[in-house]
Amino acid sequence: MTGGAGFLGSHLCDRLLHEGHEVVCLDNLITGSTENIAHLMSNRKFSFVKYDVTNYLFVDGPIDFIFHFASPASPIDYLKFPIQTLKVGSLGTHKALGLAKEKGARFFIASTSEVYGDPLIHPQTESYWGNVNPVGPRGVYDEAKRFAEAMTMAYHRTHGVETRIIRIFNTYGERMRMHDGRAIPAFMSQALHHEDVTVFGDGSQTRSVCYVSDLIDGIYKLMMSGYDMPMNIGNPEEVTMLNLAQEIIQLCGSRSKVIFQDLPQDDPKVRQPDITKAKEILHWEPHVSRRVGLEKTLQYFKAKLGV
Repeated sequence: MTGGAGFLGSHLCDRLLHEGHEVVCLDNLITGSTENIAHLMSNRKFSFVKYDVTNYLFVDGPIDFIFHFASPASPIDYLKFPIQTLKVGSLGTHKALGLAKEKGARFFIASTSEVYGDPLIHPQTESYWGNVNPVGPRGVYDEAKRFAEAMTMAYHRTHGVETRIIRIFNTYGERMRMHDGRAIPAFMSQALHHEDVTVFGDGSQTRSVCYVSDLIDGIYKLMMSGYDMPMNIGNPEEVTMLNLAQEIIQLCGSRSKVIFQDLPQDDPKVRQPDITKAKEILHWEPHVSRRVGLEKTLQYFKAKLGV
């Protein structure tokens, strides 16, 4: 499990251990944290190694599955670490695929809805090739993931490696970092401190946010399926950023007001997954409502902030 000390990676470690697997977690902690996996350290079926997976990758003994989740994943992170983001999507994916080939393991790449860029079709289906600016500031993440998908399919077609590709849409929940630059933790942090809540643009841009437990269930089902082409996993319920900010202010019982700032370059105007394939092939769809998911996330942030 690469990137196993991150937000999604740590939740996936929980699920894999719950299912009876032994888990080797690799993470260089550039954006991950051992706090996310501290509760697993005493589990005899879990081990953690601080390691940069862009280097030569060796794990002793048999391996059945490789989940490649190592990568900065929020704009504030991949704008701060652009070269590391490109390296983990290219070199890191290459090293992880090489290990999968050597061990005869099934390989799972965590791709993203950002491969669609600022989409010209809506909602986004897996057959859409995207509208990405390769030389813009967001291109380091978008193109790293697009390359990772291409590399994954090359190993599948050339070396017969069993592969799975997920395109993850916006996900939220416990263990997100409060200041990682993504909308929900930013809105909650500001609202809990009764500060102005910052919305970019006019707030009409949309996202489709999925609670983490739903996403992890989709990830596990995809890995255990027989489907080897890219698959969208996310919540298709669309919400504007302004409405989301207002919901969170109300949920927090905050005195915060919404203020508007310029929209970042190449920021997608819409984002909504078409999850027809997930429904038909995995019999998966999200079940946690946005209200319930936000309440759970809020309790986590309140505890972290001591408020």
